[in-house]
Amino acid sequence: MDAEAVTAEAVRPVRRPVLVQRWQDLAFLHWAVDPEVVAPLLPPGTRPDVLDGRTYVGLVAFRMVRLGPLAGPGLPYLGTFCETNVRVYSVDTAGRRAVVFRSLDAARLLPVLAARASLRLPYLWSRMRLRRDGDLCTYTCRRRWPGPRGTRSALTVRVGQAITEPSPFDHFLTARWGLHTRAFGRTLHLPNVHPRWPLHRAELVHLDDHLVGAAGLDVSASAPVSVLWSPGVPVRFGAPTTVR
Repeated sequence: MDAEAVTAEAVRPVRRPVLVQRWQDLAFLHWAVDPEVVAPLLPPGTRPDVLDGRTYVGLVAFRMVRLGPLAGPGLPYLGTFCETNVRVYSVDTAGRRAVVFRSLDAARLLPVLAARASLRLPYLWSRMRLRRDGDLCTYTCRRRWPGPRGTRSALTVRVGQAITEPSPFDHFLTARWGLHTRAFGRTLHLPNVHPRWPLHRAELVHLDDHLVGAAGLDVSASAPVSVLWSPGVPVRFGAPTTVR
């Protein structure tokens, strides 16, 4: 089936959320790669999502704020922490565009354990920090468990002007209304909804990252083709459905 259209706003409503959260102070770094590099890393029933023959590897650093169950207010301490994920882009047999996480480093152990047990998401417990100094945002990460222990990342971006009209490329990289994961012998699609992204251009000031390489992807020979930043959005996740 052909992939659904790329849309700036969610097209599938989530009427009964199973999780709520806010993603805040996000830095998006993306590299272009050949789809053949990503295809073996995707779960059955999905294929690489491409734009003009290329797919993308994302390194996304941010603060998770008030993660919590159902439609509640979220948890102020256990549900608030720094996170950095490495992701690739997928399309399933129903045409739904989504992301596949290769790793998700997070600074709270309990959410890491819960996500690994419930959805088999590749969460890892790490020591992390986000510092804001004027228009500079610095995100640091050093992995604790399960490893490779000590794997680290440090990146700094300078936040620029707001983007009044994001391009189709900007939307392709950021407007993702679900994730795919492999759990208990099944490929699952977990939908999400949130308002349209408020995006800013950003300048990459510093990058010393080993998370992408540890996730089985090598982008060390090239610079990111896109660097974006967002103050964030509230997010709701729906119940998973089986792809295959």
